[in-house]
Amino acid sequence: MRWLTLYARSRQVPASLAAVVISAVAGWALARDGDAGPGDPRLPALVLAAGAMAASVGLGGQDLALDRTAAISWVPRRAAHVLLAGAVVGTVLLTVQTLGEDMATTAFVVRDGAGLMGLVALGAALSGGRYAWTLPFAWLSFSFFAPPPTSAPMQVATWMLLPPGTAAGTWTALVLTVAGTAAYAVAGPRR
Repeated sequence: MRWLTLYARSRQVPASLAAVVISAVAGWALARDGDAGPGDPRLPALVLAAGAMAASVGLGGQDLALDRTAAISWVPRRAAHVLLAGAVVGTVLLTVQTLGEDMATTAFVVRDGAGLMGLVALGAALSGGRYAWTLPFAWLSFSFFAPPPTSAPMQVATWMLLPPGTAAGTWTALVLTVAGTAAYAVAGPRR
């Protein structure tokens, strides 16, 4: 159990978890204001993206050379880290929702949480743990200001704001989750 504690501390898990909880509580407080309708996906997508970006801090270790030369296999640990972080981000939002304001359905939270963690993992593999947050931030920013998704490419581009049953949104999130997790698990964070 000591190695798990050391791993969590080296990956800044306590600070990331605090940021995930704070962003979910802030989203819940904003949802209580009632300006956005109950079906508006922007606030829950923002909360999930903030949680994924907070979790991205732990995708790069203190010493990348040490990670690459370790005697243990990092592939399953990296994949588990991404998947567990995505589960925690989604669970925190769903738990905060039990306080009274339903921001999103469970299907929406699972889809967007998984897709955003895949984006974060892909960002870590492409540009390192320090800049892993840039991909979900850029994609969310584009989704907020994009025109209505009337075509298939626009549905793919705005996948995180689509209703949960939409095929384009589900497949895009699935592809991002699998590709991002696999790239990060195999290659690790970029130097």
